[in-house]
Amino acid sequence: MTGRAIVGRNAKWAVVASGRLVYGTAVTAPIIITAGMGKTDQAWANGLRRAHFPVARNFVDAHITLFHHLPPSHLPEIKSRLAALVADYPAPVAHLTDVMLMGSAVAFRIDSPELLSLREELADAFRGLLIPQDEASPKLHITVQNKVEPPVAKALHAHLSSTFRPRPLVISGLSAHYYRGGPWEQIGRWAFRG
Repeated sequence: MTGRAIVGRNAKWAVVASGRLVYGTAVTAPIIITAGMGKTDQAWANGLRRAHFPVARNFVDAHITLFHHLPPSHLPEIKSRLAALVADYPAPVAHLTDVMLMGSAVAFRIDSPELLSLREELADAFRGLLIPQDEASPKLHITVQNKVEPPVAKALHAHLSSTFRPRPLVISGLSAHYYRGGPWEQIGRWAFRG
């Protein structure tokens, strides 16, 4: 037995085989879509996240969120569209352009018209399934600190900004994950052609 719902089929919380309480069952856990980075960029971003993200809230690796909440009932379509998209296109060109201060968060801004265009293609395909947050075009970024006091974020922003220089960022593919309130459960990863 892999898990059981706590309160009926539509419960949002479930106990998995390990006895751990998680958010969402395969029926209810929303799906997050991210763009993956190349190995060197992923290691760099993960290192910053480990160094500066509150440990108790650092459940996932550094990532670039494209969609926050797609319905799990459409998983076959989501997987099919992601696979087709990466098969049709080479990896999008992307650049880290600056360090962003977002209140209690610090992130690196990403400039990638090509990635935004691919995301828009997916958004058109998922029209009617998107929550309001996902209907708008995102400001692409990699968060390395969040949920800290604003002065702490401001200090990290100043520190990172003092040595930051714009540079290319490798985008390697797309991934889908179940959101379960803590660590994400990876559904699949698809690499761009070439």
